[in-house]
Amino acid sequence: MDDPLPRLPGYSLRRAAHATAAQLAVRLGELDLRQVDASVLILIQGNPQVTASALGRQLDIQRANMVPLLARLEERGLIAKEPIDGKSLGLSLTAEGEQLTTAALQVIETFEAELLARVPAPHRDHLLPALDALWR
Repeated sequence: MDDPLPRLPGYSLRRAAHATAAQLAVRLGELDLRQVDASVLILIQGNPQVTASALGRQLDIQRANMVPLLARLEERGLIAKEPIDGKSLGLSLTAEGEQLTTAALQVIETFEAELLARVPAPHRDHLLPALDALWR
């Protein structure tokens, strides 16, 4: 049977995204993290005292979804909230959060290196700029 679907860029992109996300989810699952949890922890690590609203904007997460996500991370002892200007709360990693974020980054960096190695060498330098052009 002729399959015209792989000739459609959107279809191929969606298949690649689902396949790679599933693989990464398994690896992060070993740390009891979801991909969104790891993304939040990494952003907090790189932006101490960031607000929940700034995280939501960066990750395109609605406030209604951000509140329970942050509550889970706080209940696990991974993040702490601290007043930063009288009305806003800044987020920071706890010592346990720092350790888990470092472990998550190692998992992600290993995964990303393996992922990039699957792309033919002549296309590697163009992969990220091409992907960025589709969503930024």
